[in-house]
Amino acid sequence: MPPAHDALPPLAGLTPAHLDWPRAADGTASPHSREFEDVYFSRHDGRAETRHVFIEANRLPQRLREWHEARPFVVGETGFGTGLNMLCAWACFDEHAPPEARLHLISTELYPLAHEDLSRALSAWPDLAERAAILLAQWPQPVRGVHRLWLDTRVTLDLHFGDTTERLQRLDGRVDAWFLDGFAPARNPAMWQPALFEAMAARSRPGATLATFTCAGVVKRGLAAAGFRWRKVPGFGHKREMLAGELDHPPADQRRRHTPWFTPPAPLPRRHVAVIGSGIAGASVAACLARRGVRVTLIDREGPGAGASGNAQGVLYIKLAAETNDQSRCYLAGLLHSRRWLEAIDPGRTLWQPGGVLQLATHAREQRRQARFVDNHPLPEGVAHAVDAAGASRLAGLPLEHGGLAYPCGGWVRPDALCRHLAASPGVTSLCAEVRSLHATASGWRLTLSGDGDPDHLEADQVVIATASQAQCFAQTAEIPLQPVRGQVSTLKLPEGAPAPQRAVCAGGYVTPPLNGELTFGATFQPKQRDRGVTAADHQANLEELARTLPGYPEQLAAHGAGLEASALTGRAAIRAASPDKTPYAGPVPDAAGWREDYALLAKDATRVPDAPGRHHAGLWLSAAHGSRGLASAPLCAEVIASRICDEPMPLEAPLIDHLHPGRRLIRDLIQGK
Repeated sequence: MPPAHDALPPLAGLTPAHLDWPRAADGTASPHSREFEDVYFSRHDGRAETRHVFIEANRLPQRLREWHEARPFVVGETGFGTGLNMLCAWACFDEHAPPEARLHLISTELYPLAHEDLSRALSAWPDLAERAAILLAQWPQPVRGVHRLWLDTRVTLDLHFGDTTERLQRLDGRVDAWFLDGFAPARNPAMWQPALFEAMAARSRPGATLATFTCAGVVKRGLAAAGFRWRKVPGFGHKREMLAGELDHPPADQRRRHTPWFTPPAPLPRRHVAVIGSGIAGASVAACLARRGVRVTLIDREGPGAGASGNAQGVLYIKLAAETNDQSRCYLAGLLHSRRWLEAIDPGRTLWQPGGVLQLATHAREQRRQARFVDNHPLPEGVAHAVDAAGASRLAGLPLEHGGLAYPCGGWVRPDALCRHLAASPGVTSLCAEVRSLHATASGWRLTLSGDGDPDHLEADQVVIATASQAQCFAQTAEIPLQPVRGQVSTLKLPEGAPAPQRAVCAGGYVTPPLNGELTFGATFQPKQRDRGVTAADHQANLEELARTLPGYPEQLAAHGAGLEASALTGRAAIRAASPDKTPYAGPVPDAAGWREDYALLAKDATRVPDAPGRHHAGLWLSAAHGSRGLASAPLCAEVIASRICDEPMPLEAPLIDHLHPGRRLIRDLIQGK
């Protein structure tokens, strides 16, 4: 199959910005970049400079005042720096935009400021302190990728950490106004290249505007070659002139010319969306849509958190591959996203606990795999790092025989309570019913229901299917490959004074810190089984796995009087779903018959790619195959689906959005002649 994209960079941390803080004549200090030997903002008046160069030259007050689109107004920036420009754009939005408007900010940064430096830089503007505090509370780890922050119920910020041109080339979204910032062309010539302006043009909406402080020839030539009309306007302070401009007709996006099947469907009405399934996948989609003002009906035959998301405790964890691949990129982004998301929706931590996760290497093969991972992926200590047995023991609060990987961003969650919390979001109506079938109509979808006292049908503009292994039960999704996986967890009542792990520990299974005096551990992994009955044999299997993960710990429990017989345990069994490649599905549902017709030529010659965009069931979406790592994948996948439904920039790079597409296996099978 032709490549969908150039190889993404490896999972890695970025070098934080190195700053000096020279003092002005009035005694104030402002940040100065050692990398570029340049200032971040005017020492004369940085905020006035931002207002003149970016806010006024892009006509934001007027445009925001007149903004009545259902989608958000999108501002793109090259070089986040201290965040001053983005905070000023947010302030301008709050001052001028109508109440129903939304703002989406996108900014790139190769050298993110350390948290302490960012706080110091923004302290120069006390009137921005409240906004700065919200930004600082969510400031992400310096990891290459997309980091979505929720600044306000109406304002979203996507930080794209990495090289600006590379980030914009992989941006899945379009921009209304550009802040062309960054250090001066003479200081940072690597950024101000033709590829940058071409990427900006390709990611622009018709009529997009731009503004920049510089009038350098390389910038004027690059903008003109990319199709922008520019003009000189008065500059700020000692700078006599600057540039402003427009792009009336953006070029056609050629990114998916080798993979036209992944071309996203056109936006449709979204007044009312039905979400089928109220586990973590469906409930998080419902909450994401409701936050955007969409009316949602959440349908489940058993109620929120009743299926595989009904456990009292679950682990927020990932297992990254030793070699870089798109699946690991998605899961790492999901872990970081879920951590910020949980902090945002439950700052009191009643539904989750951070704590971290230990992934032990209990045998030689796993030890070698983890060693390769550490060598290949230099991630920040706050994301993942190796620990020896002594370090692992300190973190776990129990004596351990093996070291492993520590994930400080991980933790444990109460999935059942989380699902109920999400289902109670304003704008979400829960309905206990079973959806028997889906029928496309001229205005959207008609859902046929069954259930005591419920209506026999429901009309919706769009539908999201999030029913784990049952997602195949509809005619439109019958050819999406899914495998049921039965899992049973066990629960032990801890005697008073018994030792317990201080953080979640994973190996062949997992064990969490106790909740309400009970220790939860497991879980069994039984593909192609759907029996939800709890069995003594599976309790025994979980006890044996606990002994392998924490050697000697069962004996400590027994010494405190704990009953470790299978008959003494309680538990719960549920059915998860997995895809053949173990990556979740998140995106539009493909028209399988249409794909086989349009792309039949691939079976004969995979290099002969038809140019027909992929046909999809209009307004039908899927979030499924989250398996045992749904707490790390489902919330991000919910943002993927809600962002596409609401015509917003996406929370992942375009190649990773394609990697999650529910039709990816259909194309693979076509090429392989299956």
